[in-house]
Amino acid sequence: MPVKNYKTIKLDPKYMPKKTEPYMSPEQKAYFYNLLNAQRQELLSDAPDILNDILLGEKMDSAGPGDDLDVSSFRQEANEKIKINERASRLLRKIENALKMLEAGTYGYSVISGEPIGLKRLLVRPVATMTIEEQEEYEKKKM
Repeated sequence: MPVKNYKTIKLDPKYMPKKTEPYMSPEQKAYFYNLLNAQRQELLSDAPDILNDILLGEKMDSAGPGDDLDVSSFRQEANEKIKINERASRLLRKIENALKMLEAGTYGYSVISGEPIGLKRLLVRPVATMTIEEQEEYEKKKM
């Protein structure tokens, strides 16, 4: 029997990966492939709005001085939008990496130990690359 291509599998809209299925079965891969692509598209569709906000900010800065409160408020808002954009960029890179791992057949397995990350964790954080224990250890070392 030929191996199913997860990219072409049509899942029931109500499908959710289950522990009773083989881990990273073609259906599970299809589910995460669709989920990651949907998140990717959402981030990319927000990109023009973020760019427009940044361009608007540059235009307002070049327009000259204004009321101190307005300028301060605008700068604070612009900084917040830049932080949001940076977070979105990091998430987009993680999504792209997860899609590459799906293609390579390594998605769902820890980059540290090769152990399964687990469905529960992937459903909460589809871009996870480590088991929860490894992630906690990594966070402790970062502090």
